[in-house]
Amino acid sequence: MLQITPQHRLLLAVEPIDFRRGICGLKAECQQKLLCDPFSGTIFAFTNRARTSVKLLIYDSNGFWLCQKRFSQGKLAWWPTAKTSTVSLRASELQILLAQGNPLKAGIPKDWRCVTYAANDSAAIVS
Repeated sequence: MLQITPQHRLLLAVEPIDFRRGICGLKAECQQKLLCDPFSGTIFAFTNRARTSVKLLIYDSNGFWLCQKRFSQGKLAWWPTAKTSTVSLRASELQILLAQGNPLKAGIPKDWRCVTYAANDSAAIVS
């Protein structure tokens, strides 16, 4: 079972790829163009030129997962246009992206927040 958690590192390939590529072709893309290790556990997301589909490549220490979502209607509302080859994304932002939303406009809070306690706060005492 594949599960995407906030602890996963997610990278979106900025440039669209040829969707005829399978696992070996996407591994080569990660190594040669994205300059990343496909065996690192990073989740790599790719789109086609028409932005009507997304592929995810993930190594789970036992083998590769190749997942594809093809939209039944419409296309992606957002995909990065950075000058870098990849853009980092959080798990919650990927969920919005896969629902054809724009993660930049979603206003999602950060995944983890540091909890601080006031010195005089009696509720701050942890036993």
